[in-house]
Amino acid sequence: MRPTSPPILLLALLSVAPVVAAADETALKLVDGPELATVQANCSVCHSLDYVQMNAPFLKRVGWEAEVRKMIKVMGAPVSDEDAAKILAYLTRSYGVD
Repeated sequence: MRPTSPPILLLALLSVAPVVAAADETALKLVDGPELATVQANCSVCHSLDYVQMNAPFLKRVGWEAEVRKMIKVMGAPVSDEDAAKILAYLTRSYGVD
């Protein structure tokens, strides 16, 4: 097998740069609420918080409940029952579809 030439390697690295830069969430503003710190502390460990805003137009309480349960049971998120209840309350109130 032939080693990767420097121009191809450089192009590959540059193609990843926008993804890394997009991970900066300083401009991301979630709805304020008493459980916001719990959401930020638990959810951002595994994924970007923009997932909340991306899913907001689609999910009612039952959908958010399924998402929180999936993150814990399927994805292995280390979220306590108390924090899961706070996260669900926040997502339903702040981003639930009427």
